[in-house]
Amino acid sequence: MFVLVRTGRIGLMSESATNQDRVRILCVGAGNMGRSHALAYQAIDGFEIVGICTRSKESGAKLNEELGSDYATYQDFDEALRATQPDAVCVSTWPDTHARFVTTALEAGCHVFVEKPLADSVEAAEEIAATALATNRKVVVGYILRHHPSWNRFIEIAHTLGKPLVMRMNLNQSSSGATWETHKRLMSTVSPIVDCGVHYVDVMCQMTGSRPVRVSGIGARLTDELPEGMVNYGQLQVTFEDGSVGWYEAGWGPMMSETAFFVKDVVGPNGSVSIVAESASSSGQSDNVDAHTKTESIRLHHGKLNTEGNFARDDEWIHLEDEPDHDGLCHREQQFFLDAIQQNNDLTAHLQDAVNSMKIVAAADESFRTGKTIELHTNETVGS
Repeated sequence: MFVLVRTGRIGLMSESATNQDRVRILCVGAGNMGRSHALAYQAIDGFEIVGICTRSKESGAKLNEELGSDYATYQDFDEALRATQPDAVCVSTWPDTHARFVTTALEAGCHVFVEKPLADSVEAAEEIAATALATNRKVVVGYILRHHPSWNRFIEIAHTLGKPLVMRMNLNQSSSGATWETHKRLMSTVSPIVDCGVHYVDVMCQMTGSRPVRVSGIGARLTDELPEGMVNYGQLQVTFEDGSVGWYEAGWGPMMSETAFFVKDVVGPNGSVSIVAESASSSGQSDNVDAHTKTESIRLHHGKLNTEGNFARDDEWIHLEDEPDHDGLCHREQQFFLDAIQQNNDLTAHLQDAVNSMKIVAAADESFRTGKTIELHTNETVGS
C-alpha cells in the first residue's frame, strides 16, 4: 500500500463552490448504485469527479455517456488512485472488494463513501472502522433508508407504540435476465440476508434503541446456479434486550414469489404501523430498484378499545407526497457525505452502527449453517 501526503483542510464551501474548494472524488463501480452516486456527484456543486474506475472499458464509457462527460476511466483501482489523487473515493463494487478498496483509500488520505454492506465479513468491517479511526478520515456507509423522510417517519411512529416491539420486514426479488446475473455474482460473496439484511436490522435497531442479544437464521438453496454452499433465500430472527423481536427475509431468483414480497410492519402494545406501498408492492415490481424504497403511505393502527370493547379510534392514513426517487435518495446520501467532510462531523456512531448491523446478519448466517441460535456478546446499542 502507499500513502499520499496531504496538507491543509477542505474548507466550508460557498453556495457556488470554486474548483479549488470542491471535493475531488474518484467513482469506483458503475452498476446501479455507482451510476446513481455518480449522477449525484455531478449534480452537487461541492463535488468534482476526477475519474471513473470500472471492471471494463465498456462500463466506464457507458457511464461517461450517461453523464454527458469525458472523465478519465481506469480498470485498475490502484492505478486510478495514483493517477487522480482524489480527496474522496466512492466504492460501489462487490462486497468482497470493499475492505481492500476502502482501507487503501483511507491510507492514501481519502474520505470514503462505501455501499452497503460495509464488507463481506465482520472482521473486514472492523478493519475498515479501525483504519478510519487511525487515519482520521470520514467513512459513510450507503444505508439509503437513513436518508428517506418516509422511513424516518416510520421509525418515529414506531417509537410511540410502546415496548416490546414486533417488527416484520422482507424484500424478496423475483429476478431474471441481467438482474439475475447480477444477483448470482453478488451471491458469490454474500447471501441475500447479508447484502440486504443490514438495511433492515439497522431500522429495527433504530426503532428499539436496545441492544440485540440473540439471533437465529434459516436458509435454502433453490438453484444449482450458485457456488457450493451458497443459498439464495434466508430469514433471520433477532431478539433485543428490551424483549422486542424482529424478523427479516430475503430471497433472490426467478423462482421467488411476487406475492407479499414487500412487508414492512411493526406492532407494539399501543397498536401497529405499516408501510403500505400498493403500486410498489404489486406484481412485477420486486425487480424494480425504485420500488424497494417506495413508501406511498403509512397506516397507523390504534390498539386502544373503548368501554364497549370496540376500537376507540379509526386507523390513520399518512399519505406521503413528493417522495425522493432512488436517484434522489442517493443525492441526499452524497450531500450527507459532503457535509461530514466540510463540517468535520463525527461519524463514529454511524460507522459503529454499520459494524454492529453486520454482526447481526453474520450471526444469522452462522446460525443457519450451524443450526444453533447465536448469542451476541456486545455492549453496543445499535441505532441509538
